[in-house]
Amino acid sequence: MNPLDSDLRKTALIIGANGVIGRNLIDHLAALPDWDIIGVSRRGGLDTSRVRYIAADLLDPSESRRKLGGLAEVTHIFYAAYQDRPTWAELVAPNLAMLVHAVEAVEPAAQRLRHISLMQGYKVYGAHLGPFKTPARETDANHMPPEFNIAQQDYLEEKQSGKSWTWSALRPSVVCGYALGNPMNLAMVIAIYASMSKELGIPLRFPGKPGAYHSLLEMTDAGLLARATVWAATEPRCANQAFNITNGDLFRWNELWPKIASSFDLDTAPPLPMSLLMAMQDKEPLWNRMVEKYGLEPNSYASVSSWAFGDFVFSWDYDFFADSTKSRRAGFLEFMDTEAMFMDIFADLRHRRIIP
Repeated sequence: MNPLDSDLRKTALIIGANGVIGRNLIDHLAALPDWDIIGVSRRGGLDTSRVRYIAADLLDPSESRRKLGGLAEVTHIFYAAYQDRPTWAELVAPNLAMLVHAVEAVEPAAQRLRHISLMQGYKVYGAHLGPFKTPARETDANHMPPEFNIAQQDYLEEKQSGKSWTWSALRPSVVCGYALGNPMNLAMVIAIYASMSKELGIPLRFPGKPGAYHSLLEMTDAGLLARATVWAATEPRCANQAFNITNGDLFRWNELWPKIASSFDLDTAPPLPMSLLMAMQDKEPLWNRMVEKYGLEPNSYASVSSWAFGDFVFSWDYDFFADSTKSRRAGFLEFMDTEAMFMDIFADLRHRRIIP
C-alpha cells in the first residue's frame, strides 16, 4: 500500500463473516479497490489476498479483547453476527453481549474509526410477533421488549454520544443469498425442499399456513443489501439513522410458488400445511444418497437445511413489508426483481454443486 494513500484507504471489520449477509458483504468489498477486509466469526476462514480472517468467540469478553483489541487499522465495523436461542427473550443477552464485546474491544485501539454498521430486521417492528403495521417505517414506535435489535441500537446510540464516528442500522426483509450452515437461509430451504420433492417424484406443495400463501410480502437480495450497507456506512447523509432495505417489489407465494416449481421441473399441488422441521427429520439418508448419486459437494445435511426458519417464514399469514423510500430519498436507488433473485440463487447453487 502506498503510504500516501493511507488516509483514503478503509479497513472493514466484518463480524459474522460466514453468514449470508457477511459473506456477500465481503464479496462486495473485495471488488472495491480502496478497502482492506478483516472477517470475524466463530469458525474463522481461509485467508485470501484481500481478506484476513479471525476466529473469535464474541460471547467471551476476554477473548474478544485478545483477538480484536489490536486492530488499530479498522475504520468501519460491519456487525452482522447472530446467535439463535429458543425464545425471543433469550435472544437479547447473547446478541447484545457480542456487539458490546466487539465494540468495546475495537474502539479504543481504532483511532481512525469512522462508522459502525448494525444489521437489524423487521423484528424492530414486531413482525415476528404477528400482524404488524404495514408498510413499516423507520419512524414507527418500538414495541414491548424484549427485542435484541432494539437493545443493540440503544447501545450504539448511547456509545456514539460525543464520538467522532457514526452509526447506521440496516433493516432488510428476509435476506436471500448463498451461505452454508446458516440458520436463516430461505433460498436454501426452498432449494433443498424442491430437490428432495423431485427426487421423491412428488409435486412441490407450499407447506405453510393457508393464509400465508396469499399474503403480500417482500425479500432482500444479499448482494443488494451489501451494496446498501456500504453506501450507508460511507454516505454522510446516513449518519446515525436506520434504513429499510428491500428489493423494491412485492409478491405473493401463490404467484411465485408455481414459477419456483417450474424452475425445478416440478408440478405443484394444493398447499398442505406441515412443519418442515418435523417432516424433514428423517431425510438425511435421502440427502446422502442424492449427494452420491449426483456428485454433489459433500455438505452435511445439517449444513444445508434451515427447516425451522422455513417454518417461521411460511407461517406469516399476514402482510409482511416495509416502506423503503427513505433510502431512495437519501440516494440509494438500486432494486432487484425478486423472482429473478430466486432463479439466480438456484442457478448458483447448481453451479456450486450444492443441489442437482
